[in-house]
Amino acid sequence: MIPVTTLKDRKVALFGLGGSGFATARALISGGADVTAWDDNPDSVAKAAAEGIRTEDLHNIDWSQQALFVLSPGVPLTHPKPHWTVDLARAAGVDIVGDVELFVRERRAHAPDCPFIAITGTNGKSTTTALIAHILKSSGYDTQLGGNIGTAVLTLDPPKAERYYVVECSSYQIDLAPTLDPSAGILLNLTPDHLDRHGTMQHYADIKERLVAGSDVAIVGVDDSHSALIADRVERASVKVVRISRRNVLADGIYAEGTKLIQAAGGAMLPFADLDGIQTLRGSHNAQNAAAAVASCLAVGVSADDIRTGLASFPGLKHRMQPVGQRGRVVFVNDSKATNADAAAPALSSYDRIYWIAGGLPKAGGITTLAPYFPRIAKAYLIGEAAAEFAATLGEAVPYEISGTLERAVAHAAADAERDESAASAVMLSPACASFDQYKNFEVRGEAFVAHVAALDGIAMLIGPATGEK
Repeated sequence: MIPVTTLKDRKVALFGLGGSGFATARALISGGADVTAWDDNPDSVAKAAAEGIRTEDLHNIDWSQQALFVLSPGVPLTHPKPHWTVDLARAAGVDIVGDVELFVRERRAHAPDCPFIAITGTNGKSTTTALIAHILKSSGYDTQLGGNIGTAVLTLDPPKAERYYVVECSSYQIDLAPTLDPSAGILLNLTPDHLDRHGTMQHYADIKERLVAGSDVAIVGVDDSHSALIADRVERASVKVVRISRRNVLADGIYAEGTKLIQAAGGAMLPFADLDGIQTLRGSHNAQNAAAAVASCLAVGVSADDIRTGLASFPGLKHRMQPVGQRGRVVFVNDSKATNADAAAPALSSYDRIYWIAGGLPKAGGITTLAPYFPRIAKAYLIGEAAAEFAATLGEAVPYEISGTLERAVAHAAADAERDESAASAVMLSPACASFDQYKNFEVRGEAFVAHVAALDGIAMLIGPATGEK
């Protein structure tokens, strides 16, 4: 835990008692703050009170006495309309922040020079964050991984010299972190997302820009127009900018040329690494993720050799294009996190011959947008409620069977792939659906896939079937 000492003996109001909210309340109390917490969910309030956290309806507190208001990132700050607590705090002139802001204040107070890499973007955040942390850990650095990737940032170990922080930041978290100041800040890309919470694409982009604008080194993917303009603006404000691209040659920065990462400076192009053969970094989207990881690790002093070693040994992000087993020429890939068609596209674009397990609880639009990848699919194995709908979409373009269950789909796909005389193929779970018709969540679905793969004869597992870890 990181005790929030910068608010010692001061009154702090807190709203939102989910996982990160509880962690924040504990960190504030541990640092000596006088906390009053609340939530719209009575069960969350009761749980907090049972843990000794003072709770009171924030309608009834004296806002003029509050030094700060801490809001959980899941609670609306601006759109579709501010939460009622936001209106009360603003009326009293109380600053509104989130847990990432509390973290950066503690870092400045206790270890301002400890390396801090922050990652944002519409797509690829979690893989890039995990990859950076892996490179640092495999290079022997004391590495703390948290933020939007699933570990509340204030549950990490306290800042100290030579401790490296890798923090994934959502737009909601950035919006509540006005003094965010990473050593290296990454903006991967921008496409329309969360506009119900940000109102317009421009407002969404403006929020994302804050992360790189406050960085010592700003690493920006320039393959979309919003991000390219942000790179130019930040550079004009005298921030050092490293541009990255998966599509275009750059005179300065790091870009992908097929599977090769090229480091460019002053027009000179030097090969840095080749991702060919690294199963967990297949596809052009992962080339962008790897370029961002390389740039950020170089920015905080990691050697080129250590970075290359870390890239080659990256085990992948659990449930996201994760190679879990091998049998002969067939690799088994867990992409359970692909809960809609757009999320499934990167995996389908990364293999040439696929035995595709798809289906579950369908999303609007189904899989029609995946038609460009149908030529890569040797056969589809359809499960769950979406099976009939997906079968109609595939029609005569792709051979398919309605397997019904994941267990049957794995067994049939594995048998068909084994008979395939192609040089290599993939049995891939990339459902393009939610899991809730058959599984509690995509994690449970992915773990079931791993277990079914592990039960096959002659399989060489690349990860542990119980944990999904390498």
